[in-house]
Amino acid sequence: MDRISILGVQFDAISKAEAVQRAMAAIRHGEKGYVVTPNSEIVYMARKDAQLKKLLNAAELVLPDGIGVVHAAKILKKPIREKVAGIEFAPDLIAEMAKEGRSLFLFGAKPGVAEQAAENLKKQYPGLVITGCRDGYFKNDEEAVRDINAAGHSDVILVCLGAPKQEIFMHAHLPELNGTLLCGLGGSLDVYAGIVERAPDFYVNHGLEWFYRLKKEPWRAKRMTALPKFLLTVMKTRITGEK
Repeated sequence: MDRISILGVQFDAISKAEAVQRAMAAIRHGEKGYVVTPNSEIVYMARKDAQLKKLLNAAELVLPDGIGVVHAAKILKKPIREKVAGIEFAPDLIAEMAKEGRSLFLFGAKPGVAEQAAENLKKQYPGLVITGCRDGYFKNDEEAVRDINAAGHSDVILVCLGAPKQEIFMHAHLPELNGTLLCGLGGSLDVYAGIVERAPDFYVNHGLEWFYRLKKEPWRAKRMTALPKFLLTVMKTRITGEK
């Protein structure tokens, strides 16, 4: 599949359905890799962080999570088909995994959250095997790797530590983790556990999910200033022809 560059981050120009099939193919063939879902904030961060950009581009799948990336693609006249949010990609992937009795490990969030998410996912997707859970609080990476591996092999490990911590962790420990595909999904476990409510369909369908989250969590205001900065940088890139 072709990749297209948004400020140096190489996104896969595929639909959500195609991304799920790519992921399932990797699982079936035992091809180790990891999935990242950068939004505009992470892409803007990677512009000045060469190591972050490198590990994003080394992923098996780089999916455009957020309306900002989609708008940037339009400005640059790049062929991104649609937004592929991690929180929407994962349930579709899990549904396919459940049909084949595949296994999943949940890693991240506060103590108890992954366990509640596991209970909800098992009810929603009969056939899914949950190999284990581990919260996102640990003294060092080795401790977390040991606990994940103690659960045995997992077809998929959801790594929900927030960006860029989860991307750094996946890139650093992919070879030693006893799993096939790692997926970095930020705060998704809170949603799957029912602790955090996702934005209503109106906001999601109109690219206003960020606004809904800002209303619910005003403390995000400072972080969200990255969005206009990101789009201004993209427009400058289009005008100047910068690579």
